[in-house]
Amino acid sequence: MLKLLRPGLHLKRWFLVLLLGMVVVSLGIAFALTEAYRTIAAPAWVTLATLQFLPLLVRAVILLVLGGGLCALGIRGLYRSLNDALPANSQSLIDRIYEYRVRQGGPRIVCIGGGTGMPTVLRGLKHHTANITAVVTVGDDGGSSGRLRREHGILPPGDFRNNIVALAQVEPLMSRLFQYRFGEGSALGGHSFGNLFVLAMTGITGSFEHALRETTRVLAVQGSILPSTLQDVEICAEFEDGSEVCGESHIPEVGKPIRRLYLKPEHPAAQPEAVSAILEADLIVLGPGSLYTSVVPNLLVEGIAKALIQSDALKVYVCNVATQPGETEGYNVEAHIDGMVRHLPGTSNPFDVVIAPQHPESAQAFLEPGIALVKAGPSRMTHPRVVIEDVVRDDLPLRHDPDKLARVLMRVYEDERRTRSNGASARYVS
Repeated sequence: MLKLLRPGLHLKRWFLVLLLGMVVVSLGIAFALTEAYRTIAAPAWVTLATLQFLPLLVRAVILLVLGGGLCALGIRGLYRSLNDALPANSQSLIDRIYEYRVRQGGPRIVCIGGGTGMPTVLRGLKHHTANITAVVTVGDDGGSSGRLRREHGILPPGDFRNNIVALAQVEPLMSRLFQYRFGEGSALGGHSFGNLFVLAMTGITGSFEHALRETTRVLAVQGSILPSTLQDVEICAEFEDGSEVCGESHIPEVGKPIRRLYLKPEHPAAQPEAVSAILEADLIVLGPGSLYTSVVPNLLVEGIAKALIQSDALKVYVCNVATQPGETEGYNVEAHIDGMVRHLPGTSNPFDVVIAPQHPESAQAFLEPGIALVKAGPSRMTHPRVVIEDVVRDDLPLRHDPDKLARVLMRVYEDERRTRSNGASARYVS
């Protein structure tokens, strides 16, 4: 079924070609029968079987009705056979084809971030469009990703693995396999199968970039997943007291207010496809995720930051639900925006909309020591526009709900598109 619905097959075109072929074959048979009727002496039963005792127009109507009925019966049987081949409790064939067509015509969306926040956005948005590009940070140095990075010299695969699984069109068992983590006590202890798969694919294809492409192809990913840079970079933080530390996993452990972040080596080159995707996007989404170790590191790649500022796309920041120890203690929505803007060239604010969570009363019960809800209090900001919506999970209100968040993002995008269209029309009329 995935092969049937993959991009580029142009189903309607090939159905029309098939119909045209059937018409041409039918005309050929008709010409042959006409010639035989004129030149061959047929038995009397043939005259009776071909209804030649009826007027020609009546015969034509009877054959058209009979042929139409047979076609309807065949289509119905074909549809049932294909529908029965689908997994139980899944969408019907018609619904799948309709959803596929809708998603293929969806907006071009670029999501920028990393960590556990980006997969949440991708899981929701993939039901609205197939034109998604995920631009992922490459500064992870902890856990399985950090070990593979140090031992094999590849970019950290963990965030890429999570986003591949989020966009994959595969059975749940395959997703569970990709996320399977080996138990401690062996050479593979702590590693996830997906990380090792990407490592093996890197060895086969010769580069991490090609490994990502082939992995997304194997898992039928609808979209692209790209690193913000292909260089091996390290995230460093300078704190308010002047001290510094390097390493993505070490920054939150220091527990001091962060003044600024920078990369080593400085000025890494941006991945060209990521820059092109940002410049051509209709909607750009940053966050949610760890502000200083997942979102901002992408903006420290100058090519990514400049493309973000220059892009004509609607730019939306999805603010975190709660603060993060060691990074954003005491931050409200405005502080999250300031934390990103001060790392952009010229400290310019490119964002159009900020989506902030509407916190249910039950959220307080899930808070742990040192964590607070991020709220949009009285703000000095007139731009960007802050939209407060219910985008959190009902069962875990400190996490975003993929479907709720995607619906809000698409509604904001459609509203902005209509506003811009009306504005352009008004300028044209004036």
